[in-house]
Amino acid sequence: MHALRDIAKGRHPFAEYSALFNEQLMRFYGLETGAQNIRSFESTLIPGLLQTEDYIRVLMKSRVTTYRPTEVEQRVSARLQRQCLLTAPDPVEFSVVIGQAALMYKVGDDDVRSRQLQHLISMAERYPGTIEIRIVPYEAGGAIASLNSATFHLLDFKSARLPMLGWAESAAYFEVVDDPKRVTALDYLFSQIQSHALDRERSIELIKQVAGRS
Repeated sequence: MHALRDIAKGRHPFAEYSALFNEQLMRFYGLETGAQNIRSFESTLIPGLLQTEDYIRVLMKSRVTTYRPTEVEQRVSARLQRQCLLTAPDPVEFSVVIGQAALMYKVGDDDVRSRQLQHLISMAERYPGTIEIRIVPYEAGGAIASLNSATFHLLDFKSARLPMLGWAESAAYFEVVDDPKRVTALDYLFSQIQSHALDRERSIELIKQVAGRS
């Protein structure tokens, strides 16, 4: 708790965007910045830390509650800033499991989708020591559907004093998960989902196959 208090006293890395995001999101972005390891599951979208600028912009413009143009650009900028975690001198270790449907959905036009798939391939191949992308193929869809999981993330920190934390997200809600029992449940769920995913090499091959058909 003292360590978390010390972190909270510092300037929030996304303070300039505080008018855009609610308290829960600001808390998550601050914790994400301090994480050593992030594990994520996304079933239908490319994870935010791996989205291209055009992909992000399309998502922001297609929200049910339409943002003002200036707000769209601020939100795009904030997400791109978060992505610096992956390429910093001391980068976060990022392990993500993505449903194959996320590769197939058309977000924007064909060029946006093609560039997004190529970006996934590029990031996985350029940073093999810190970025792991694994795909759950359609054949495993039944098993994944039975788990009935929405988007979630797990954050681990360098300090042993800081516990693992979670982030749970759906279309209706999102929240930081700090209850130990719920975090343990998310940790187990991630392991279950990952066990149905292709390994790193086959996942990249699948992305390349899909990109080749774009």
